[in-house]
Amino acid sequence: MKVLVIVPAYNEEQGIKHVVESFKNINNVDILVINDCSKDKTSIVCRDFGLKVIDLPTNLGIGGAVQTGYKYALLNGYDIAIQVDGDGQHNPSYIKELIKPIIAGEADLVIGSRYLEHKGFQSSFFRRLGINYFSLLIKLLQKKKITDPTSGFRAANKKVIELFSNRYPIDYPEPESIVYLLRNNYQIEEIPVVMNERVGGESSINAFKSVYYMIKVSTAIIIDNLRKIGLT
Repeated sequence: MKVLVIVPAYNEEQGIKHVVESFKNINNVDILVINDCSKDKTSIVCRDFGLKVIDLPTNLGIGGAVQTGYKYALLNGYDIAIQVDGDGQHNPSYIKELIKPIIAGEADLVIGSRYLEHKGFQSSFFRRLGINYFSLLIKLLQKKKITDPTSGFRAANKKVIELFSNRYPIDYPEPESIVYLLRNNYQIEEIPVVMNERVGGESSINAFKSVYYMIKVSTAIIIDNLRKIGLT
């Protein structure tokens, strides 16, 4: 199977080097960095490693950057697309386990969850608050327990690649995209992973943005769920 690793990156000059070094040694996968109009040397660092880089002409945010990767995967005939954050939190040693349910035909999307075994870096307090909230919201709306709905470590099969290349949330897309897949009867599974603390850069979610994030994404999720029952 053709496997593409999508790495969205914005001002990740410090952490991206660690990411590309660790993932470059994985056999039988291609790596694509989506440089979301960074103001630092993110693109230069990646090109120095001989990686393929798409430099976006304007900052699209995480959703637009990731969707660019899915569009590339669709146009180039990839069977599996793996999303990896550019801050060094995700360990390439889990790729084999991440794609196993897809290869076996047991899942359309597989999420690497740090909360199945609660090992390694467990994220900041505000992030954990949001994770627990969205996990509960998804369970209430879709009757499916997702322990790590904001995880950016995910693998998608060809059907999801095509879907995401045409429709993908703009801001904080992970929880909303999960609800959309579940609403349309796609199979989602989780595997336990250990995540690291970010190597460099700065998280986009602080105390104020956590509140905004929860309100904005909650509204989008509820509206999307209403479509399932024909109210919108």
